Amino acid sequence: MSAVPKVRRRKWKLNPDPSRVICRLNIPYGSPQRIERIIARVLALSEDSTKRLLDKICLDFSDRHRHLNDILEQHFELVKSYLPEGYLSKNNLSENRVLSDSRRLLIGAYFTMEYSVASAALFNPSIVKHPDQSGTEPNTLRFIMSLRAVGEGHISSIVFSSGILGASGNILFDPEGEYLDAPKLHFNVSIDKHLFELKLAEMQAANEITAYLLDQMPEQFCLNELHTKIEELSRSESFDDKKKTSTISNMSWLANSNYELVFPKGLAISERVIFPTSEDNSRGIEDARFVQFYQDDGESIYYATYTAYNGSRILPQLIETRNFKEFKIITLNGSAVQNKGMALFPRKINGEYVMLSRQDGENNHIMYSDNIHFWQTSSIIQEPSRSWEFFQIGNCGSPMETSEGWLVLTHGVGPMREYTISAILLDLDKPSKVIARLKKPLIRPHEYEREGYVPNVVYSCGALIHNDDLIIPYAMSDISTGIASVNVRELIASMERVM
Repeated sequence: MSAVPKVRRRKWKLNPDPSRVICRLNIPYGSPQRIERIIARVLALSEDSTKRLLDKICLDFSDRHRHLNDILEQHFELVKSYLPEGYLSKNNLSENRVLSDSRRLLIGAYFTMEYSVASAALFNPSIVKHPDQSGTEPNTLRFIMSLRAVGEGHISSIVFSSGILGASGNILFDPEGEYLDAPKLHFNVSIDKHLFELKLAEMQAANEITAYLLDQMPEQFCLNELHTKIEELSRSESFDDKKKTSTISNMSWLANSNYELVFPKGLAISERVIFPTSEDNSRGIEDARFVQFYQDDGESIYYATYTAYNGSRILPQLIETRNFKEFKIITLNGSAVQNKGMALFPRKINGEYVMLSRQDGENNHIMYSDNIHFWQTSSIIQEPSRSWEFFQIGNCGSPMETSEGWLVLTHGVGPMREYTISAILLDLDKPSKVIARLKKPLIRPHEYEREGYVPNVVYSCGALIHNDDLIIPYAMSDISTGIASVNVRELIASMERVM
């Protein structure tokens, strides 16, 4: 055993960039009458004025958005129901007042706003092997890095970067794409009735009304089927109206938490942003921990746990993807997934899925399950024992398999709320057993890393082993991201064995 190994901080630093923008729907607060008044003002413009104003919008914004007209058209479609009687969409020719394309797009523009995804912060990264390794040189690795981006209103989303880890330890990032694009949202996905019932019970939302509705559903149902039954229920007088309203709200909220995201073809990885678009994550998508998971047949799939926040409650969610183009979003179920910071092991152990977690906000826990979507129990594997972690400990991403054991980066919170990064080693066959740990933190905030949105913090959501080096992307005071590396053999050799 030796001193803590030398950590090499790399020159790369990813900073917030206010120029990275997407278009969001901009519906004003207040009564529907306000929407109607805005539309009426646009309708009062002459056709020439409408075209001139739209031309100016296109001149100013078309270089900032790849498909500006499509976005404006989509936003018009979402407010067209507020048009005065007698106006119509262009496909309905039975009426006598058809809106011109220019006026439709201009109305859409008034209900559109730009949003700078990472104007405030770019932090809490995780890194995984890219699914496409074609064209790479020997001993090099193409990677994908996910990051938590924060913009106006402290809304969090997931953005991506990519690059090459070189044979000699160098890191080369790919050029950043010119645009940002959000994916298409598809709600009509298959929902497992059994898991849905279990989750309702956990939410303390199961009752005779949910039982009545679900009795009419097949074992696998889609959102449209549920909405049809809910509409029938809303017209029924079989149950108390107040209880019925509350139950319908809970069931709709849970069902809307399971969906698919699909990005258009041809986008660079850095042009993709998973922005909050559903009810469950309306206030943010926080701290995604991506891992390449190897299935029993040897094929791999990528999972990520994250926390969905809607302004009043959190919901632990699971992302599933094979190519970072199509993503399935699924609710995690079970009494053991009621907090943040879950990190999945990259393969099953003894036939079970295994995940690290932090149920109590203080200790490191481990969970086992035969179903990746359902986690019922957990146990503590590590409690704070060093001065730099007396306040709290947790994981810094998924464990990494080595010949010596499962290498786990951890975070510790000490005096003055200083976050540090350390490491433990878990037994390969019995990962609930800690077999070694560092005596001192591996990474502490340097002086220039202490200033930010949350001072005195270094933090990671996932690292990667390449050519015997541990590549650690890490956040600096919740505002920007750096990269460090350390030799894996030296790191493990420096650990203190736990008896």
